[in-house]
Amino acid sequence: MAHPATLFEPLAGGKVRCTACARYCVIPSGSHGFCFVRKNEDGRLVLLSYGKAAATQVDPVEKKPLSHFHPGTRVFSIGTVGCNWRCLYCQNAEISQEKEVVGRPLSPRQAVLAAKRYDCSGVTFTYNEPTIFIEYALDVMKEARAAGLFANFVTNGYMSPEATELLGPHLDAVSVDFKGSGEEGFLRKYVSAKGPEPIRSTMVDLHRRGVHVEVTDLIVPRVGESVEAIRRLAGWVRDELGPETPFHLLRFHPDYHMMEFPETPVATLEKLHAVVKAEGLDYVYLGNVWGHPLEHTYCPACHAVVVRRYGFTIQSWDLDEQNRCRACGHAIPIVGRLPETYVPTFATPVL
Repeated sequence: MAHPATLFEPLAGGKVRCTACARYCVIPSGSHGFCFVRKNEDGRLVLLSYGKAAATQVDPVEKKPLSHFHPGTRVFSIGTVGCNWRCLYCQNAEISQEKEVVGRPLSPRQAVLAAKRYDCSGVTFTYNEPTIFIEYALDVMKEARAAGLFANFVTNGYMSPEATELLGPHLDAVSVDFKGSGEEGFLRKYVSAKGPEPIRSTMVDLHRRGVHVEVTDLIVPRVGESVEAIRRLAGWVRDELGPETPFHLLRFHPDYHMMEFPETPVATLEKLHAVVKAEGLDYVYLGNVWGHPLEHTYCPACHAVVVRRYGFTIQSWDLDEQNRCRACGHAIPIVGRLPETYVPTFATPVL
């Protein structure tokens, strides 16, 4: 049975306006929104994917990617079907673009019990856009908080203010994935989104509400590697979120409908890394380039390596009990500390 949705407005003629994401779909009775999973049933919006997990996995938190939030911990990752974007290179297209609502039953309580069973410190909503199943995610988050677990979103940020208001008290961290540095032309052509303003509003709103925010930017060769665009994005992050906001430049891998594109050259990522650093951001990382020195966390004061990484694993930790650089005492803004019993975690499907 479909679950009642909360984020919607009734309209004349039996229509409803979904208010979960920035599309604000107007949905006639018997039809669904752009995401496929939010449906108008007789003038009431329902969530078809509530409690239906299309993918679950135990992941290192660094995979999200979150480099400054409870490092070295495990998270129980949950995804459903559907999405509010149409990324032409989506690596999870088999679920994000699925038009049939499928998935294994997983109640909020069962999700949290599974997280505890696999020694996870938190629950993560990922693989498809979690905003579209916000009512389900919110119930899981409430159960997680009661059990002493944190909760985070891996999101495109294309939310509504109504969604961020609902999420704010329950969300601990968010990784917001810009595409093509948020250039409007790129978003329209390659992800079917109108523009970056809703993403920026989401980030500022969640940051204001005390949610830990990290930024990612997927660098797509030829069409999404503009120096000027990433300079503007980095400057905006510095001014609106602060220079200590972690910023991840992700290497593109060909997938789905963009198989003809190459992987992002490492030299391109290094060039853009220098651009972002020059805009005054203190913590800039390369992602999907395992073994590169720009995976590490460097102290912005003395430039010592304070956290050494290889992919999603932590190889060394050179911070004191207050997360200050052992070389010079500069405070590094990392939420939580590396567990004393840290053991590297590799992605493990569990359902």
